[in-house]
Amino acid sequence: MQPPELLRRGGPFGLAELGVIGPFTGAVAFLGQEQIKWARFGLKKFNKANGTSFKLNEQDSQLDAKKAATAAQKLISDRSVVGIVGPAGSQEVISVGPLTVRGKIGYVSMSATRTDLTPKNKNFFRVVPNDDAQSPTIATFISKKLKAKKVFIIDDQEPYSTGLADAVGKSLDAAGIDTTRDSVAQKTTDFSALVSKIGSDVDVVFLPWQVAPDATTFANQMKEQGKNAKLVGSDGLFSGDFKADGAYVTAFAPDIRNVPSSAALVREFTKQGGGKFGTFGPPTYLAVQVVARAALNSCEDGKASRSGVLGALPNVKIAKSLLGSPFSFAKREPKDAKFYLFRLTGSKFVLVK
Repeated sequence: MQPPELLRRGGPFGLAELGVIGPFTGAVAFLGQEQIKWARFGLKKFNKANGTSFKLNEQDSQLDAKKAATAAQKLISDRSVVGIVGPAGSQEVISVGPLTVRGKIGYVSMSATRTDLTPKNKNFFRVVPNDDAQSPTIATFISKKLKAKKVFIIDDQEPYSTGLADAVGKSLDAAGIDTTRDSVAQKTTDFSALVSKIGSDVDVVFLPWQVAPDATTFANQMKEQGKNAKLVGSDGLFSGDFKADGAYVTAFAPDIRNVPSSAALVREFTKQGGGKFGTFGPPTYLAVQVVARAALNSCEDGKASRSGVLGALPNVKIAKSLLGSPFSFAKREPKDAKFYLFRLTGSKFVLVK
């Protein structure tokens, strides 16, 4: 491995690129823009700290599985790309999996949580916990804290949503809670007919959705129809686009504004015009740093290779991540990660647990 001082001279190692796939435009662009800003910030910080000159190759997926596959193929066809950050959604991870195997490239998602993604996609890693951690967090909160007797679960027909709805429903059933299940296409914009199905005896409506503005519409239509059930959303709704005062949402990362060790990073990001952010940007920063670290750790004669990055990823360790704890992988999953629960109060997400 060449030392950093040689890499600063712009040798072949400096030509390496990290691909990043995210929903930078489209229905969830609010989250995608947060992710790409933190990705750029993360790589800038890494390059400065390590004397490297990695670049980002940015590909927009709009949270669409087919577009994600096209984006992945573009990155794989570019031999300067040695590793990929993303995609963001579980359905996208599924679509790009076979391409990454053929392209012999590793990919690290910053926000995909469906549990079976890791065993089914051998080149896949993630920096956020999976739904085996999320589902009991949600089910326990609904049963123990909200003391619900009857719950209405509505999935949006995408793999992330259906998998999480299944898991939460199973846990609630096991706790003796009466659950009703329904489904709606993700591109639906009028939920009034679905809202009308919410009986007066329903205590909680659970939405494992990815498109926050749709959940806002749903909440508004609940209010219009006089439905008083509490609304609980999954991590996909932790967004400034979700406006439903009093609703609860989970998150796969803490709000780093409350992490003392990350205060300087938050100030720097804000000073550089990063804008508003929630819990989707910081894990993207972490994913970029993980892929970049694997590239640096595996370089030979000043060059980073796909095979080297893929081989180095399982052993990446970050002593102090911006999420407030050490980071490492255990079977391509983040070790000791957990979900958090917030209540939307006005326009702010307030930590519950």
